[in-house]
Amino acid sequence: MTTPPPPSPPARGRRRAPTRIERAAGRAAALQRPRVLLALLLLLALTCVMLLDGYLRAEVGGDQRVRTGASANDVPEDVLDGGPILTFPGGRATTVSVPDRTIALTFDDGPDATWTPQVLEILEEYDVPGTFFLVGSMVARHPDIVRDLVEQGNEVGVHTFTHVDLSYQSEARVTREIEQTQLALAGAAGITTTLFRAPYSSETDAIDDYSWPVYKKLGEEGYTSVFIDTDSDDWKRPGVSKIVEWATPEDGEGASVLFHDAGGERSQTIEALPKYIEKMKAKGYTFTTVSGAMAAQQPTGGPAAAGTSGAEGTAARAADSDDALQAAHHRATGATLWEGRALVAAVAVAEWTVPALSVGLLVVGVAVMGRFGLMLILARRHHRQRNRRRFGWGPPVTGPVSVVVPAYNEKECIANTLRSLARSTHPIEIIVVDDGSTDGTAEIAESLGLPGVRVIRQANAGKPAALDNGVRHARYDIVVMMDGDTVFEPDTVRHLVQPFADPAVGAVAGNAKVGNRRTLIGAWQHIEYVMGFNLDRRMYDLLRCMPTIPGAIGAFRREAVLQVGGMSDDTLAEDTDITIALHRAGWRVVYQEHARAWTEAPGSLKQLWSQRYRWSYGTMQALWKHRGSLKDKGPSGRFGRVGMPLVVLFQVVTPLFAPLIDVFTLYSMIFIDFRSALLAWLAVLGVQLLCAAYAFRLDREKYRYLLMMPLQQIAYRQMMYLVLIHSCVTALTGGRLRWQKLKRTGEVGTPAGAG
Repeated sequence: MTTPPPPSPPARGRRRAPTRIERAAGRAAALQRPRVLLALLLLLALTCVMLLDGYLRAEVGGDQRVRTGASANDVPEDVLDGGPILTFPGGRATTVSVPDRTIALTFDDGPDATWTPQVLEILEEYDVPGTFFLVGSMVARHPDIVRDLVEQGNEVGVHTFTHVDLSYQSEARVTREIEQTQLALAGAAGITTTLFRAPYSSETDAIDDYSWPVYKKLGEEGYTSVFIDTDSDDWKRPGVSKIVEWATPEDGEGASVLFHDAGGERSQTIEALPKYIEKMKAKGYTFTTVSGAMAAQQPTGGPAAAGTSGAEGTAARAADSDDALQAAHHRATGATLWEGRALVAAVAVAEWTVPALSVGLLVVGVAVMGRFGLMLILARRHHRQRNRRRFGWGPPVTGPVSVVVPAYNEKECIANTLRSLARSTHPIEIIVVDDGSTDGTAEIAESLGLPGVRVIRQANAGKPAALDNGVRHARYDIVVMMDGDTVFEPDTVRHLVQPFADPAVGAVAGNAKVGNRRTLIGAWQHIEYVMGFNLDRRMYDLLRCMPTIPGAIGAFRREAVLQVGGMSDDTLAEDTDITIALHRAGWRVVYQEHARAWTEAPGSLKQLWSQRYRWSYGTMQALWKHRGSLKDKGPSGRFGRVGMPLVVLFQVVTPLFAPLIDVFTLYSMIFIDFRSALLAWLAVLGVQLLCAAYAFRLDREKYRYLLMMPLQQIAYRQMMYLVLIHSCVTALTGGRLRWQKLKRTGEVGTPAGAG
């Protein structure tokens, strides 16, 4: 016997040229990576917008503590007994009082969209300036009001960014609260300020050992801390007369007087303010800003230098930062100005986005709950209707049918698939279309020697082409299509073809089951198949708008397939494409729950992502391709009138919002009300468990898999959302994928082996 010579080794340094499929796969992978990244960045951006909005509302990082009753041993006596304006010239604490018969009218906690404009109207009407200590988060939310306030000639000061008691905060938090407020002022009005008033502060004798270091630090940085002499206590809403009385200083003394233009219902303040101004002017008082009061107390100053207004009506209204009334203002320039504008712009986006999302989520939530209710009602009706003792599609269908099995590199599964078909109780012919396999799939199919099996070889052209080839070679009028990794039960084909007794039926969707459900990923997909796919199909069947016949198990009239032009490769979801095409051609598509097929689901997260990405993107392509169904008339337009809106709403729009529901829930648990948010999440989970349990009951599945559903909602569902976002990004940016081959194990050998 002659021994053949060993094959010559490949030349050194030379590598095998990649095949056309490998090159296409490489291009697809290169396109997917940036799209996945973009999808993640979109979700991250929305999360950041929510966190920014929460920070503005003091839900993120909020601190409601207020210190009271602390000692003041470290605070100098002349500060405790001094005037309401505290400065640190040369590092030495100095207080300044408001001149006699002078009012420094101050307002805290604004700006507010309702009350601050009304306060400004009153001040302008009476030609009176005010000093507004603004909360940075409110400045960023209402920049137009701040701009008007400054242009009117009023003075502004810092009241922190989130209205926290700084005596409890770290030095870094104190710095952040001040700097962020300054950025907000720069973005809103193009200025910064040297005035500061601490939240919850009052007179200087209330300074304690915890707040004193804060004032010293800010004083060393050039800030002037402003306290009060007289408090209107308008926040208590004691009545207009009381507000006026409490705000009036005694015996002609000057005073820094506190009112509030935000932080609550301020109608009494608005009503009291004109009365107060008239009363104080009648007593001979003039009004000025904090800077005006300080200028009036300078040795070289005087009433004129103070720029006061009142009886003489000499109040300055210039917006220049050198004006005495606005001496604390400095023009923002450079990085401060642009960072401030960026902050205001980001807040504007958050202010618009979060409420819009909230409304959208409310609508989606109602729609999802409505869908669950509709699914339960229609699924029950479908089950009872199809399982009645007298129900029938017509005369039994007993004639032989063709089974088309497209296969590409299915050496692990093809033998099990064909052996399961050989046990069929219904007469069939089996057509295996080998789509250019390189692993010997065709040879394995031929070597089994099973009766009625024909193997057709073709160059690799994709699954739609393989299915079309099989349909052309089919001898019978009914064609069953299945995947090369799927296993049928003996009665599957018999059950699947019975609806064709109704001449209006053009296609039948079978009941696809996950065979490899022993793993965690497999169990999650098992829950999804039973609840999400099969329960949906019962609903769509009764509504006569079935969107998809699963590739794992479906049957078609050969006449109907040829009428719509066969299996198109225009989309990645050829099964959805042809199903919609059949609807538009006037054929009825139904669901046969008793025709079960056991398929091998993806065994890894990477394969699962690849499969669901193709499904999701392909569905979008099919919907776009058949968008004309919205205009179709008569029975053929039923899918456009009913099915298309349902699929878009529940398979595209709702899942897109679903990650935000989870983000909102997590956000609420951490920053708002953990107990309420948790109860809401558990309530939704309970509804989903109820639907899943009913779906399992209808399919006679074991309930133990439902124990994995809470974890599925936390982990698996998030991945499906990202897949959908990835698909939407691909749809918007363009892209095309080929028939993707998943790695198979051949684990699904028989239906019994599915567990």
